[in-house]
Amino acid sequence: MAARESWAGWIVFASFVIIIVGAMDMIQGFVAILEDEYVVATREGLAIMDVTAWGWTTLIWGGILILAGLGLLGGADWARWLAIIGVGINAIQQVAFLANYPQAYPLWNILIVTLNFVVLYALTVRWQGFRETMQGTPV
Repeated sequence: MAARESWAGWIVFASFVIIIVGAMDMIQGFVAILEDEYVVATREGLAIMDVTAWGWTTLIWGGILILAGLGLLGGADWARWLAIIGVGINAIQQVAFLANYPQAYPLWNILIVTLNFVVLYALTVRWQGFRETMQGTPV
């Protein structure tokens, strides 16, 4: 029972990390939308779209991650899969934004990518019994 409770703790941790990463993505999106000069893509960097479009994409993606994190706290299976896909895509997006160095903040991007991998670990290693543990029913 203690092992199951410790994994439930990992999933709760992952839920809160996803919510925080989603909020940070939303802040990055707002900054990109409101201050085009603050986030500048260079010729050497990876620029797939203009900064405002990237900002809207990041803003919406952050909202999706927050929704997935809240769903995980409720033990929803759809939220687990959305979170797994979401943090995988978010890690790729953060690495792509890192290509805008020196305008990007590499430690920030590395931190977000690392948190995404911790969340992936928590959600893929153990999921069985999470809802039962959170509801306090013996298994």
